[in-house]
Amino acid sequence: MLHSPPPSSHASDTLAIGWLLALGGSGARIVLDRDAVTALTAQADPVLAAAGQVAMPVKIRHADHWIIGTIRSLALDPASDPAALATEIELVGEALSDPHAGALRGFRRGVTHYPLPGAAVYAITQAELADIHDHRAAATIRIGTVYPAGSVSATLAVDALLGRHFALVGSTGTGKSTATALILHRICEWAPLGHVVMIDPHGEYASAFRAIGEVHDVGNLRMPYWLMNFDEHCEMLLSSAPDDRQAELDILAKCLLAARMRSRAAGEVPRVTVDTPIPYLLSDLTATLSQEMGRLERAGDVAPYVRIKARIDDLKGDPRYAFMFSGMLVADTMAAFLGRILRMPGDGRPISIIDVSGVPSEVTRVVVAVLARMIFDQAIWARPETRRPVLMVCEEAHRYIPAHAEHSSSVGRILSRIAKEGRKYGVSLGLVTQRPSDLAEGVLSQCGTIIAMRLNNERDQAVVRSAMPEGGRGLLDALSALRNREAVLCGEGVSFPMRASFDDLDAPRRPASNDLPISAIWAEPAAGDGALADTVGRWRAGGR
Repeated sequence: MLHSPPPSSHASDTLAIGWLLALGGSGARIVLDRDAVTALTAQADPVLAAAGQVAMPVKIRHADHWIIGTIRSLALDPASDPAALATEIELVGEALSDPHAGALRGFRRGVTHYPLPGAAVYAITQAELADIHDHRAAATIRIGTVYPAGSVSATLAVDALLGRHFALVGSTGTGKSTATALILHRICEWAPLGHVVMIDPHGEYASAFRAIGEVHDVGNLRMPYWLMNFDEHCEMLLSSAPDDRQAELDILAKCLLAARMRSRAAGEVPRVTVDTPIPYLLSDLTATLSQEMGRLERAGDVAPYVRIKARIDDLKGDPRYAFMFSGMLVADTMAAFLGRILRMPGDGRPISIIDVSGVPSEVTRVVVAVLARMIFDQAIWARPETRRPVLMVCEEAHRYIPAHAEHSSSVGRILSRIAKEGRKYGVSLGLVTQRPSDLAEGVLSQCGTIIAMRLNNERDQAVVRSAMPEGGRGLLDALSALRNREAVLCGEGVSFPMRASFDDLDAPRRPASNDLPISAIWAEPAAGDGALADTVGRWRAGGR
């Protein structure tokens, strides 16, 4: 027969559902009384009614403290009492015990007081769950409600969320883009004088943020080519063939430095290098290439010069690259460009949406690399008293920081550096991806807050499980069973690991990421030649 916990005068003892069997450093084994758990299912309190379920919190008393843990799994041991359920829990934090009611108050992460085996295990009430998720005096944003309590707000602590980076992962169709938009809307509402830069690879977010921010695409981005550093120039201009690349590297380094030295701005800089962001003329670069070719003794040595010069001519003549290589972008507009992108001043419109869907795919990574590096470098070089925190959010982050190859490109190197060092300079990173297994593991592990929506792929689940901070791994078993617009949240940005449902977002503030209604569209005849002619025209004009 299952023995009851020791009697006590506290009112919460009516919620005793088991006892502590064994204890480790960050986990414990408990035994639940199945009859006691079943009896609570009739409670009007939805949290009590869900007591004893996987991922639900429980509390264990030790002196005047409550030790709080989450249930990881449930099992029936046929060799023991059939009314007993054996389970493992993760210890997450502790709280003080109210001397009169026995309820918990003042939850905090970490455990310093450990109970002894045999201590009673109790269910958590909805009011106690609200106390656990209360961030106290911290600045917070609400994103939804905590499961299963519809009246307990799911909130994120802004300073912790942004100060330690965050990642939002989820399979296609789970509401990931809408959840991202919700979080960014909440941040912008909370900080209308803030600075948020969103890299949008599919043109989904422009309609959602046009009212409170600025949208930059190939039509108005106007990103000067001379902002690129040497590595970015190499990716843009040089051959990828390893046999040709070294010779081209040496040639470009010499000629690029000479072109920068010809700039009028070079006289105002103590020391000019190939990376110094000062304007130079592409005609100066090509002229230097021609001069160097003229000095060669053998005609066969001109091939790398010709390739670089031909690539520059292609970029200048291709209208798809006009946003970057237009002849109008030679003025020193660096401060103005940064002001537009970073929203400084923002005039109450704190977010920039960088729509790179119209950028040619072969240079998209370079464009994102330049933007990320400019954001990071301005934070490094700003005086501490004028430094402004910036949040940079990358949709489809696995495209820029791929697993096992995060340092093979300029964008991978700069985003990896921001992940490791950005918090020192106030640059926060938000990574959004549907394939966390394709994202560099080292970068994901730098994210202090993980927001995980439904993931169907086992590899993706394993990667998120390895990156998930303490206390949340018991919730991860539910990843494949989450409903749309639900997520598991864990880490620095939340007081306690939780399963939460996201709030609804008004239609005008949602990203344009809904699936096409195939059955409804195919029920109507196609528009015909006129629509195709318009498509061809837009195609040839690069979307303009």
